[in-house]
Amino acid sequence: MTAPQDTVAVIRRFNRFYTRAIGVMDRGHVGSPYTLAETRTLYEIATSGGVTPKTVTERTGLDPGYLSRILKRLERDGLVVRERSDVDGRSVVLRPSGEGARLMAELQQRSNIQAEGLIAELSAAQRAELAAALETVEALLDGGRAPEPWRLAEPELGDYGWVVQSHGEIYGREYHWDHRFEALVARIVADFVDDFDPARERCWIAKQGGRNIGSIFLAKGDDETAKLRLLLVDPSARGLGVGRKLVDECIAFARQAGYRRMTLWTQSILTAARAIYASVGFELKDSWPNRDFGGFGLTSERWDLDL
Repeated sequence: MTAPQDTVAVIRRFNRFYTRAIGVMDRGHVGSPYTLAETRTLYEIATSGGVTPKTVTERTGLDPGYLSRILKRLERDGLVVRERSDVDGRSVVLRPSGEGARLMAELQQRSNIQAEGLIAELSAAQRAELAAALETVEALLDGGRAPEPWRLAEPELGDYGWVVQSHGEIYGREYHWDHRFEALVARIVADFVDDFDPARERCWIAKQGGRNIGSIFLAKGDDETAKLRLLLVDPSARGLGVGRKLVDECIAFARQAGYRRMTLWTQSILTAARAIYASVGFELKDSWPNRDFGGFGLTSERWDLDL
């Protein structure tokens, strides 16, 4: 059994390793002119529909005075704008400028590439083991609180609209994809509903505490090929195993429906989804540049799985 003092030593050793691995000590985070604290602040602003300085302080743990200095720089550089709240005229709401949203999307991609580099030599099984270990660490250090139970369900009225809206909002915030992506998702959903074949197609919605937190679709490609489409996990539910469960459910149904293979289309920057695909046996078969919805240097990919 590890003694308490040994646990402290292990934690400190890991902290030194990880901060070195991700370049926390560098002046500029992931090659940007901004520090880790500055980019974290920009992230909280860019991935929200509008956030107060107090909320940013609570989410980041930054000292209010230090945060104030960071905000002044981000505003001076044209990355953040300050507005009066529509709800309370005495409150200030922080929002990303167009340039701030674009920079955040670029930094997100760089961070994904950096994280992918750390695990590039790991097998699919090792990646899954690492993810599980990190989830355990997070749960233990967060007071051991168990997350609220979630379940998979068939779509109810309003759920298809939620899929379209959530894809547009989440990918817009995190990757700066534009309205063309949301329109594409709307067409995919509409085609699925219009031509739905209950024997060979299915949609699952992940629900937690009365709200939707994820989705996935299995659509018919041809008699032998199924398409995995629109895998999405809400940011609040990441780390709970929702994405893997959705993919497992999709594969199980495809086998039951008699398909011989599955295929999917994704983007190379979506590293979390790609890790799930690799862990269940999908293989990367093709890639090509994608400039369809305003993303920064996107590369589309086709992954296949023999059933």
